[in-house]
Amino acid sequence: MFEGLSERFERFTRMIRGKSRITEKDIKEAMRTVRTALIEADVNYDVVKEFTDTVAEACRGSKVTESLTPGQEIIKVVHEELVNILGGAPAKLTVSPSGFTVIMLFGLQGSGKTTASAKLGLHLKKQGKRPLLVSVDTHRPAAAHQLAILAQAADVPSFIKPEEKDAVQIAREGVARARYLMCDTLIVDTAGRMTIDSEMMQELRAIANVVKPTERLLTVDAMIGQEAVNIAVDFDRQIGLDGFIMTKLDGDARGGAALSIYKVTKKPIKFASVGEKVEDLEPFYPDRMASRILGMGDVLSLIEKATATVDERAARDTMRNIRRDEFTMQDMLMQFEQVQKMGPVQDILSMIPGMGKKAVQQSDVDDRSIVRNIAIIRSMTMAERYNVRLLNASRRRRIATGSGTTVQDVNILVRQYESTKQMMKQFGGGRKGRKGGRKGRGRGGFPGFPGLGM
Repeated sequence: MFEGLSERFERFTRMIRGKSRITEKDIKEAMRTVRTALIEADVNYDVVKEFTDTVAEACRGSKVTESLTPGQEIIKVVHEELVNILGGAPAKLTVSPSGFTVIMLFGLQGSGKTTASAKLGLHLKKQGKRPLLVSVDTHRPAAAHQLAILAQAADVPSFIKPEEKDAVQIAREGVARARYLMCDTLIVDTAGRMTIDSEMMQELRAIANVVKPTERLLTVDAMIGQEAVNIAVDFDRQIGLDGFIMTKLDGDARGGAALSIYKVTKKPIKFASVGEKVEDLEPFYPDRMASRILGMGDVLSLIEKATATVDERAARDTMRNIRRDEFTMQDMLMQFEQVQKMGPVQDILSMIPGMGKKAVQQSDVDDRSIVRNIAIIRSMTMAERYNVRLLNASRRRRIATGSGTTVQDVNILVRQYESTKQMMKQFGGGRKGRKGGRKGRGRGGFPGFPGLGM
């Protein structure tokens, strides 16, 4: 996500951070770096100009020039302006005071609108809402069935009528169905087109007149850059929008759409789709995104992701074993599985402050190594997981064969386990821990996951 942009901004922060004195030449050079980074990310030119002018003006102010750490002040200014162009404060969904909220999703074909509908349904369900998904797409073959399958994966009810060709009639019946099921939220997945045309807009307006949407959200493909902004402007002018769901941010998105769309339309990004699974939808936080672009990490999102995925009971059991100096391969397996649930390891590492792109790439932890280690431990018997001393040469060959790995891979994992356990013995407050050490404070190579060494 924003890989090229982040790399250039990280170069900028390294260049400016250690400065004890800022000259006009330094400001011009810094702004040239920032301008190039934004233009290469396909950010709207007017947005780029406003951004660099604002930052340059702030850099010439007394707060920066008279500071003992002017480099840090400039980075702070850049961060604040990035937050500003990304939307400022986080924008929440509007809830109807009547108790029945209708959310209409618009978008061109291929923007991820149907998938976003299911993701939004699951997100709202986790918030305690009772959503119903309805497909009014009568143009794309199998669109309704796709929504039904995704809704089932999200464990959210859906309403489809593939045989009905009148989208307005389906919308009318969808509202009735939602009220009958006592749902408090209706998510309407509308039809997309390859391009915006008057026929589509007329149909969408007719559907809106029937469902009376509380929120009108446009799904925007982050991969298409400034073109997404032009599409947003057209939709807003012809139908009216309340915000955006930015999709495909987990792909090779340069960032131009996300960094331009709020400034141009004055409508906020409300959600970001960061993966293919129905769980991969997150509220959009401009300040956190700005921090990640600048290579400062995103600790709050990391904590939220961990809180949402970690099995608290398993974590307590692991910590109890650490305190008793009884950390086993079975505990290590649970740690690997918990990390795997959080998503791609590279994304998790990038949220840690100081873990720039280069540090992430140089880390010897990746999704393949986790999958390999899980396979190795699952190929062990329970007795072997609880007592690695049983792992003689023949057992290690059997485990390697069963897991599709090599004996060397098994040996590496065993050494990692032993070093992790030794580390916990020293810092975890176990019975054989360091005298005077804090008890119950198990640590490992990865925050909150003792089994994942780096």
